[in-house]
Amino acid sequence: MSLESKLFKGDAKLETAARQDSAHVLLGASGAHVLKIQSALMLLDDAKIDSGETEQSSYGSSTAAAVKAYKEKRSIINHSYQTQADNIVGKMTIASLDQEMLKFEKSEGNRLCNRDENRSTSANTIPPL
Repeated sequence: MSLESKLFKGDAKLETAARQDSAHVLLGASGAHVLKIQSALMLLDDAKIDSGETEQSSYGSSTAAAVKAYKEKRSIINHSYQTQADNIVGKMTIASLDQEMLKFEKSEGNRLCNRDENRSTSANTIPPL
């Protein structure tokens, strides 16, 4: 499965996490892929992630808590070996985040385009997502 959202599509680490269990994104990870996960959580769930973690693109305790809350809210649990949500971004989690981001991008894009069409001047246009 390839990721479809603009936010995640083409990110090698996230694409691999979507396909391979060995590529789960875990507490302690860092990089652009972590910042993308944090951004999605903040946009989709209004997650409160420590600014130090987002500034350093690091998967710390507040990111882990946001991931767990996201998964609990949506019952993202692999019932073959889990009884409750964890704080790991694996295949099921990245697939869910990607699909929700895709819907978010489409709805926000439409909302922004509609707002822009109703403006009388082009000086106040909203930049594309």
